[in-house]
Amino acid sequence: MEGWDPNTKSTLTQIPLLTTKSGPRDGAAWTVRLKEEYKSLIAYTQMNKSNDNDWFRISASNPEGTRWTGKCWYVYNLLKYEFDLQFDIPVTYPSTAPELELPQLDGKTQKMYRGGKICLTVHFKPLWAKNCPRFGIAHALCLGLAPWLAAEIPILVDSGMIKHKDDATSSTES
Repeated sequence: MEGWDPNTKSTLTQIPLLTTKSGPRDGAAWTVRLKEEYKSLIAYTQMNKSNDNDWFRISASNPEGTRWTGKCWYVYNLLKYEFDLQFDIPVTYPSTAPELELPQLDGKTQKMYRGGKICLTVHFKPLWAKNCPRFGIAHALCLGLAPWLAAEIPILVDSGMIKHKDDATSSTES
């Protein structure tokens, strides 16, 4: 964590680390891991809300906990930009980090792969590998998606690649 800003360090130290190294193929051990994931996500969400920094909602969209969907948002110039968020837990999880997808932004930035998967290879994946199996979904959101949104959304807005929902409706009404 050397070289990280104090807010990131503080946030990261408050997200519970996970202990169970199991993935979707591991039966009962995966259930244990999934419970740890939920505890970590709940702690991260509560911390964000208490710091008035609430920026996502996410839940498992299947009983196995292998498909996750939700919303994330970023406030820029006092306007809230909201996006669908989805990802699948890889079969090699937790050795392999999930690929976070923002389908509405597909093709709008070079820092994205087909299907709206955000680019996390250079900065986040080595960090994930170093901290496997202690990192989980909450860590992927904190250290992967949050910095990506902070870096990319202002550029996309300023370049006109994305418009605020109020701007889009007012231009269609005129």
